[in-house]
Amino acid sequence: MRFMMLMIPLGYETAPPDVQLDPDRVAAMMRYNEALKDAGVLITLDGLHPPSMGARVSFATGEPVVTDGPFTEAKEVLGGYWMIEVTSRAEAIAWARQCPASANELIEIRQVQEMVDFSPEVQAAAAGFADLKT
Repeated sequence: MRFMMLMIPLGYETAPPDVQLDPDRVAAMMRYNEALKDAGVLITLDGLHPPSMGARVSFATGEPVVTDGPFTEAKEVLGGYWMIEVTSRAEAIAWARQCPASANELIEIRQVQEMVDFSPEVQAAAAGFADLKT
C-alpha cells in the first residue's frame, strides 16, 4: 500500500519567497528521511517552496484563471511530502508519529488509489494510465 504523508506547516501560507530554513531542523528531518530510506519504505520525498512563489489555476468560470501566490484565502498549505510504501494505514501512521515535526506542523496521511480499488468500468476508462507513470 502506498501512502502520501503531507507536511502542513502552519503559517507557511504567509511565508516570504526567501524564507530561511533552520539548519538544525533540516538535520533532524534528514535523519528521519534516512530512517525511512533505511527501512525500505521511502519511495520519494520533496519539500515545496512557499505559496508566495506559486500560482493557482482555477476553472470556476469555465475558463482557466491564473492567480499568483500568496493566496489570501489559504489556511493550510503543503510544505512537502513523502511517498511511502507500507503494509497498512497503521504502519503509515506509525512512521508519521516518528517525524521530528515542530508544534506548528502537522502531517496528513492519504492512501494512494490503486487500480484494484476501482470498478471494472473505471479501470477500463483509465486504461493506459500505468503507461503514463514514470
